[in-house]
Amino acid sequence: MFDPRKLADILTELHARRGYARVRSSDTCEEAWREAAGESLGKQTRVGAIKRGVLEVTAANSMVAQELQFQKEQIVARLADLLPEEKIHDVRCRIGAVR
Repeated sequence: MFDPRKLADILTELHARRGYARVRSSDTCEEAWREAAGESLGKQTRVGAIKRGVLEVTAANSMVAQELQFQKEQIVARLADLLPEEKIHDVRCRIGAVR
């Protein structure tokens, strides 16, 4: 016979299948990064994926990458506060195109 399901369960499954949760999570991560890194660094970087607690960030040039290294400890601590569910414990930076 027919087994009714809760609408909330159906919507949660739809979000997961269509990738909507990933998009929302990406936007949340981008906002948290801009807040943690500050306006200046935020404009010169692009956030990538989070893999095993390591946030990948692309910097516009080597000077920005070096500044990120100087501020890394503070940025990671702030990200841990802003995104506790992501369990970010490190930031890896590479140089590349930003926007």
